Amino acid sequence: MMTRLDVPINARMLERESSVETRYALTVPAQIAIHATLDPDQLAVIEGSLRLTYGQLESRSNQLAAYLRAAGANSETCVGLLFERSHEFVVAALAVLKSGAAYLPLDSSTPTDRAAFILENAGALMLLSHCQKATRLDARAWRVIALDGRDAEGIAKHRATPISDTSAPSDLAYVVYTSGSTGRPKGVEITHANLGNLVAWHRESFHVTDADRASQIAGLGFDAAAWEIWPHLTAGASLHIADESIRRSPQALRDWLVSEKITISFVPTILAEQLLNMSWPKGTALRTLLTGADTLHRRPDARLPFAFVNNYGPTECTVVTTSGTVAPDGAFVGPPSIGRPITNTKVLILDDAMRPVPEGEPGELCIAGAGVGRGYRNAPELTSSRFVMYSPDSGPSVRIYRTGDRARRLEGGEIAFLGRSDDQVKIRGYRIELGEIIACLDRYPGVDASALLVRDSVPVQTPAAEASERNPALVAYVVAAHGARLNAFDLRAFLKARLPDYMIPEWYVAIDTLPITANGKLDKSAFPTPCEANLLPTGTQDCEAISRPEDSDAALAPSAAFTQKIAAAVASLLDLPSIENDDNFFMSGGHSMFGVQLVSRLRDMFGIKLTLRQLFNAPTVTSLSAEVSRLVESAEAKAV
Repeated sequence: MMTRLDVPINARMLERESSVETRYALTVPAQIAIHATLDPDQLAVIEGSLRLTYGQLESRSNQLAAYLRAAGANSETCVGLLFERSHEFVVAALAVLKSGAAYLPLDSSTPTDRAAFILENAGALMLLSHCQKATRLDARAWRVIALDGRDAEGIAKHRATPISDTSAPSDLAYVVYTSGSTGRPKGVEITHANLGNLVAWHRESFHVTDADRASQIAGLGFDAAAWEIWPHLTAGASLHIADESIRRSPQALRDWLVSEKITISFVPTILAEQLLNMSWPKGTALRTLLTGADTLHRRPDARLPFAFVNNYGPTECTVVTTSGTVAPDGAFVGPPSIGRPITNTKVLILDDAMRPVPEGEPGELCIAGAGVGRGYRNAPELTSSRFVMYSPDSGPSVRIYRTGDRARRLEGGEIAFLGRSDDQVKIRGYRIELGEIIACLDRYPGVDASALLVRDSVPVQTPAAEASERNPALVAYVVAAHGARLNAFDLRAFLKARLPDYMIPEWYVAIDTLPITANGKLDKSAFPTPCEANLLPTGTQDCEAISRPEDSDAALAPSAAFTQKIAAAVASLLDLPSIENDDNFFMSGGHSMFGVQLVSRLRDMFGIKLTLRQLFNAPTVTSLSAEVSRLVESAEAKAV
């Protein structure tokens, strides 16, 4: 049962989102069948050296669909698919749709326990896979059909002629599982009407024809795979499946897109931002590069040979909700928007009391229209909390999905994405939007890509006993552009000229590439913990000079020499022009994270065993120099 919240909403706000009505009466299988009839020799799927024509795709999927229907597949039943990204997945998914059932994609890397939970939670009738993969999920409540084993002969006995299309627009087309806030995945139900709207919008907006060559890059457990596959096959285009090694390397991916003469491609945000920094050869066939799945921080160079389109949409609303071409760098001020609502889609931005906010004000992004899915599989309470009914001040009630994302409407109708409602972080009393810092980092000439995480302020290699507190700290992870040499000093200076002090990251970690999940999002669990091995160098010219005795030091008393060197070390670390002897390290901008760095630096400079606790007990330059002097004298006495 859905919750009904009677909140007045201006009907014009709903109507102005999209006045275009574009609907395809035919299901996805019926549209593909047309191309198989008109041009059976047209290439449908290319996977390495394998070529599958529309005629072959049609006959193979027809045979499998007949077998599935004879085995009990019909409307509202779920059929699991456990495959690598391959032509076999395309055949199997199309066959499931033809049988009248809904397909349930499982990424091949899905752990056995998680896959079993998903199949059980979805009430899957059967699982299609290969013998080797199916073994670990056999002997369960669902029937396992191995396409390369015991069932292959039975499938081949069925005729390749079409079976009757019994699917209604309200019937399920697919169910895809996403990570849940409770730690258990939740299944999103998408109908044929939902999928049909996505297909129609995509084909019309990007002028897809049978001459196009589209890519399939997304993981199969990611809903973007449905976006890559069905709009292009229903248009008679050819679908090119990228090898696993290609889809994780920006350079290899660019070369593959060029060599395969791909004309339209979806690439997750993390990879797309890196593709924007690369040079592209003349004659590149790519005309449209689509991106999504994460917050976009960069704009394309005006010299790139293709249009760059940013897209936004939760799984619950059939992949894409808003879309817009990103203006080139320098042509527009500010971060890229997420565009405007697609065909037959409405967007509302509501405040905490679930009332529409004025234009330009932030609020929760809520979605209505043809893309809003049915709800969560076998989770009525969760469905009722996120899919709700509203009554406009005029017109019929509107069913919306509450995304939990924050956004604001820009002048002209585009929408600015502001992040998750629960993604704001609080550092030393300040609420911080990480996306603003990342956007600034990405503008640094030597940075190819970046990410920001909040981590404990004490590195793992520091003994816990030395820390008097554990405060969260901002850690910047940066990928250097080809040939660039980054250092923390320059990055901090660049950010300090553009951001307030409380938004400046405390650690800068060098990584080769941003880790991403199979769904194209940042894999936060894969980022390394800051340590001496991966921290960017400070880049300050006085680090070595401080540790070398100068001629003038000989004329100074030992305490004065130590004080000078320590004052220089503290000022350098805190990025200050100078610091007085009585200034307190922690009152001058230092904290436990910087304290660890200072202690490490002083250890190296003087060959002593200074601890973080000693720094806390002697926080001024004068008291710290006295402590360091004492430790040096003690070490020299022991040496004698």
